[in-house]
Amino acid sequence: MLKGIDPRVTPDLMDVLMRMGHGDELLVVDSNYPAFAVPTRPGRVVDLPGLNVVEALGLITSLMPLDGFTEYGALWMQRDGAGDQPDPVHRAAFEVLAPALPEGAALRSIERQAFYAHAPRAFACVRSTENRAFGCFILRMGVVF
Repeated sequence: MLKGIDPRVTPDLMDVLMRMGHGDELLVVDSNYPAFAVPTRPGRVVDLPGLNVVEALGLITSLMPLDGFTEYGALWMQRDGAGDQPDPVHRAAFEVLAPALPEGAALRSIERQAFYAHAPRAFACVRSTENRAFGCFILRMGVVF
């Protein structure tokens, strides 16, 4: 057991976060997302049982800085046909993500099929037990100053 680390941080999650570097991306997805069918670069899936996606995002961003040097620090998956209209799951996540973004960083949306096309470039996938559809996000690792 480590001091000062939230006990919900699993060993697998800590390992993934410790191995990531600036610019690496992390998928944080709902329980509907085909985490094993859409593999990431190393094919790593970390399960966070009992945590919804908002809780997972809060846990991850308590340790992982978001990127402020690119066009986005985080992306959220659009509902089909809804464009930039966020669902309740997105709005709840914004309350966690917005304070975690460094100055000048953006939180942007991405169309669902574009999300799936982008996903294989991610470093790993963190799967929550979120049951609200389209509760999927991509976090881009920033730097610690």
